[in-house]
Amino acid sequence: MIQFKRLDHILISIPEGKTAQARTFYSQVLGLREIPGEHPKGAIWFQIADIELHLREEEVGQYSSRHPAFEVTDLETAQQELKQKDVALEYSTEIDGRQRFFIRDPFGNRIEFLQYQTGQK
Repeated sequence: MIQFKRLDHILISIPEGKTAQARTFYSQVLGLREIPGEHPKGAIWFQIADIELHLREEEVGQYSSRHPAFEVTDLETAQQELKQKDVALEYSTEIDGRQRFFIRDPFGNRIEFLQYQTGQK
């Protein structure tokens, strides 16, 4: 059984070419602290209490990259559980200190599962 710990982050899509405008809105209007670094696919990250908000430019298409990310206690167990239920796993760019994979629900919604490496969170 998959053991969920918490919601880790949410990724929101923004229109192409709007990263600067999004950065201004989320940092200056909402007052969120930006998490510095080079994040996957040019995303910008912000801290909201104990979760992260990720924003990334995305062209509108059939399948969106928008997703919630759930931290689990044992990523390998989650992978095995989902594979046994014939759920296709997807992989993406690596993030330092985290292992992760994605699935799509029956409606095309993307869901991330992740586990922090020891001592990373």
